[in-house]
Amino acid sequence: MLNKLAAITQRLTPGLRQILGNTSWLLADRIFQMGLALAVSIWVARYLKPQDYGLLTYAITWVSMFGAIADLGLGTIVVREIAREPSAQNKNLTLGTAFVLRLIGGVVTLVITVCTISLVKPNEIVTRWLVGIVATGTIFQAFGTIDYWFQSQLQSKYIVVSRNFVAICTSALRLGLIYIQAAVIAFAWAKLAETALMGLARVISYRINGNYLISLRFSWIRAKSLLRESWPLILSGIAIYVYSKIDQVMLGSMLEDTVELGFYSVAVKLSEVFDFIPIIIAQSVLPKLAKVKSESQKKYYNFFQIYFDIMMLMWLVIALPVSLLSPYIIYTLYGQSYAAAAPILSLYVWAQFGTNFGMARSNYLNVESKLQYSLYLSLSGAFINIALNLFLIPNFGAIGATIATIITYFIVIIVLNFVLTDLRLVGVMILRSLNLYQAYRRILGLVQ
Repeated sequence: MLNKLAAITQRLTPGLRQILGNTSWLLADRIFQMGLALAVSIWVARYLKPQDYGLLTYAITWVSMFGAIADLGLGTIVVREIAREPSAQNKNLTLGTAFVLRLIGGVVTLVITVCTISLVKPNEIVTRWLVGIVATGTIFQAFGTIDYWFQSQLQSKYIVVSRNFVAICTSALRLGLIYIQAAVIAFAWAKLAETALMGLARVISYRINGNYLISLRFSWIRAKSLLRESWPLILSGIAIYVYSKIDQVMLGSMLEDTVELGFYSVAVKLSEVFDFIPIIIAQSVLPKLAKVKSESQKKYYNFFQIYFDIMMLMWLVIALPVSLLSPYIIYTLYGQSYAAAAPILSLYVWAQFGTNFGMARSNYLNVESKLQYSLYLSLSGAFINIALNLFLIPNFGAIGATIATIITYFIVIIVLNFVLTDLRLVGVMILRSLNLYQAYRRILGLVQ
């Protein structure tokens, strides 16, 4: 079997082999990171108990709310610029400018998060310290600019090795904190250490490949050019975060303690374990969809319909057993102290249709060159989610936040397709996929 795979690989062009190799490294990294992070988070959650675990989650999600400011939406733009013009001069100028911009973004994020949490939680010193420590890590995220160069060269294995090495070290650190029975604030320092170590690992990887940070250059002209393109992505990033994660921030802000957030966060984490599957599928089928569209419109629509059929069946295959077995899953992984998270998990896991159909629709918008709708839909989702959470959280707590998420996804992912003319076809395809028998037959026909 291995010999056959090797023979097939050798028949591929060098460029395609490089793309497949790069993708395999990213896939392996995603699976390893997900498994390790989930295992360690379970240990940490069991140790901290719902109150402190909810407090730590609140601090991290609060900082993440402003993460788009630190990132500045520069990723794909910088990768594209270096790939187009790989000369050393252009590389050093583009990377250097992006690094300085992200460094400034990190400082701004730190100031904003500390100031806002001081206004929202003026009397909660521990919460303010947790947010401040975690937010300091956004400064070190500027070194993530180095990743853009590796991505442009299709050499993601260096990113993967660095990331996994740091993940193992910081996981050991967190387990050590549990062993010595450290306070919750120590885990915030561990989060900061993880970000700082990742920055150092990136610098070392960059140097091993014969590059020097001292060679990077900054240009105001290049900065203006990058920001001119990235500002819509910054807004979109903030909108997407509010659309998908504001429930955790509001849950921690609106209730007197963070116990409910502790229950809610473990349910969300378990529900999102399989999110990487539709993301990887989306990345894999996008080139195929673009190619099929250029060949035959009918074949293109049929292929897209099967894509939605697969997303529908995948959603049901994951959501149904997790929902039914949620009490057993929570008790086995997190223990009796998190028993209240079981009904949240049994309900929240059904919201994952938002990821499945959302990724498929994003591919449709990409192929059809209608990406402007992504920002409109994200903004709509953000406003709807905030409004629903303002009403449901005070009355129903974590269950209310779960209901708000499901309703928001239903409106944004399903209903708005029929409101917007350009997306009506997507809505029709989703409805067709509800006929599971026909969906199964279409998928079987594709395989055969």
